[in-house]
Amino acid sequence: MDLPQSPGPSSIRELSHCYRALLGGACPKLSGAEVARLLFSGVCGQVPERDTQEGAEAAWELIVFSLTLLRKICCGVSAHSLHGAVRGPWRDILSLLFDRMDLMSQLVLHFQSEDQVISHLAAKSASVCVLYLISTSGAVSPVWQKQCVQAFSSSPAGPELDACLWSLTEVVKKLLKESNQVLLAEVLAAFDCSLTTLCSKLLPEERTEVVFGGSWRMTFCLLLDLLEVLTASGLVCGAGLSLRSQRIPAVQSAALLLTVSCCSDYFVKKRILLLLKRVLLQKLGEDWSLEGAALSVREHRDLHADRCVLTQCVLQAVAADWLQSLQVERAVFFGGREKEGLKPDGTMLRAVSLVLLKSIELHLQTAAAAGVDRTSEVDSYLQSLWSWLRRLDVSQTEVSHSCSWISLLFGEQDDDLMEAASASLSIFLSYRRCSGWDSYSVLEAACASGCNPHCHFVLLLQSLSFDHSILLDFLISSETCFLEYFVRYLKYLRGDWQGFAAACGHRNVKRLADAHGCELGEGLQPGGSVPPLEGSSSGSGLRLVEYDSSDESSEETPDGNKQSETTAALTTDRSSKLKTKPSLSMIQSEKVCPTAAAVLEEETCDVLDRVVSCLSELRQVVTRLQTKQLFPYNPSSLLKLLAQVENCYQRSPLS
Repeated sequence: MDLPQSPGPSSIRELSHCYRALLGGACPKLSGAEVARLLFSGVCGQVPERDTQEGAEAAWELIVFSLTLLRKICCGVSAHSLHGAVRGPWRDILSLLFDRMDLMSQLVLHFQSEDQVISHLAAKSASVCVLYLISTSGAVSPVWQKQCVQAFSSSPAGPELDACLWSLTEVVKKLLKESNQVLLAEVLAAFDCSLTTLCSKLLPEERTEVVFGGSWRMTFCLLLDLLEVLTASGLVCGAGLSLRSQRIPAVQSAALLLTVSCCSDYFVKKRILLLLKRVLLQKLGEDWSLEGAALSVREHRDLHADRCVLTQCVLQAVAADWLQSLQVERAVFFGGREKEGLKPDGTMLRAVSLVLLKSIELHLQTAAAAGVDRTSEVDSYLQSLWSWLRRLDVSQTEVSHSCSWISLLFGEQDDDLMEAASASLSIFLSYRRCSGWDSYSVLEAACASGCNPHCHFVLLLQSLSFDHSILLDFLISSETCFLEYFVRYLKYLRGDWQGFAAACGHRNVKRLADAHGCELGEGLQPGGSVPPLEGSSSGSGLRLVEYDSSDESSEETPDGNKQSETTAALTTDRSSKLKTKPSLSMIQSEKVCPTAAAVLEEETCDVLDRVVSCLSELRQVVTRLQTKQLFPYNPSSLLKLLAQVENCYQRSPLS
């Protein structure tokens, strides 16, 4: 086909008129053939005297403007944002460009451009054009597909490979949003072998120093983005489509962990760990919007097997001292990193810790399903994690009680906090089920390993200043797994009230800290507050509030109103119950908790009253909302559990 004649100096001006007409929802004044000619020439950068500096600048401006206009036209026609009578002429322009002028070949040529702006704009425009062609013809552009496959199979790290990775990622995201599984399967199958080859080329096979230059760093990060999208497609498609490229984070998990150990680029390390965390939690796509389209996870055999492979690789790496080779930089603030007293990067710490906690949980669940007891391995993994955190001086003070680590690490990241608490609860319940020990021994071992669920729950409530309204927000929100964790914990709590009551005393502040022979608040800062990790999403630290009497609790309520009658009754009755509390020797003889010998009964009841008051307030609010049919789901089972907890409190000698 003969190329159109080179446009004159008025090309930008004429295309600008077309752009304004498109934005105004009108037809272009020029004929469709003339607009197509201008767009094709603009994408090709055909200007007079292009070899001169002035000509090169004019060509760059023309290419950028043409790519932008092309993308806008495709988006407008695809989204049906144009009126029916107006959409026709613009659709005809696209038909001329793709059917008669083979514009896609010119777009993919720009993938190789050394100019990053042009290369990226070409990738964005090509992605939109591919999606438009899919919506109109139901087929993937063979030109785009061939270019990407060749780049994945043979191209070195650079603009072309980066553009292909970015473009494919965008196309798969859009198909995921539209839930078009047939076309999604077709696209993924076309790139399965070439992507597997690319990952084998980029990931190390043995322990050597991995140095990422500027181009390799960008390429690797774009690959991680694509792997996340591919893995998400595996969750959506289920067992109907099981491609190797969808399973790369699991199949190549050992190589990914090795890259974390050997890579010299800290940002790449963090990206890998965040990807592994999302795979284990099945929360893929946190950093890119599906605009309301939810990923519905379909559990199937391959998915379960992949998570088991990833879990085993993580635990084997930890057993081989992988954590000791993992360095964490100090958190970055707006002035750089040269500020004294900065704590380690909280995002990195949370990612590593949650990957290990979730791996332990899944490992125990898989072993239990197979009838194998693996609980003896738990303590070594957890102690490796706590030792690593101590080496990094995370809390900047001695942490004598390992149960404090969950609050220290995750206290300001709600979703991760609930996932960590839920994983720790599962680990504890598996250990308790398989150990065959009595409650005292199990709790003693749990505190030593840092997974006592009572300690975690009391610390959570203390960090919220026993504010039931925050718990209500957690129950209503779908952003965390708090509901699942809360129900599971309450079921355990009603059967181990004595252990919970002792944990309330064990977690109290300054005066009990000396009795335990540890630092103030067992890793907490003076004043009862947990030092926030740098880089967290919240500006305030996790607080462990010290109260001398339960009467002060009214000051912590958001509206300053008096507490409910039930809460007032609980706190008013407290002083009379303290007179009949059992002696410390009685608590010791009953072996309530390994730390009971140091628990002061008055402080125990102080925290215990506040916990039950908070839960009672929560029950009443949920009941009122349910009565008015304002609660988003049926909370009957939850209300029953909360009422049972209150009954346990009323029957307890420590209440």
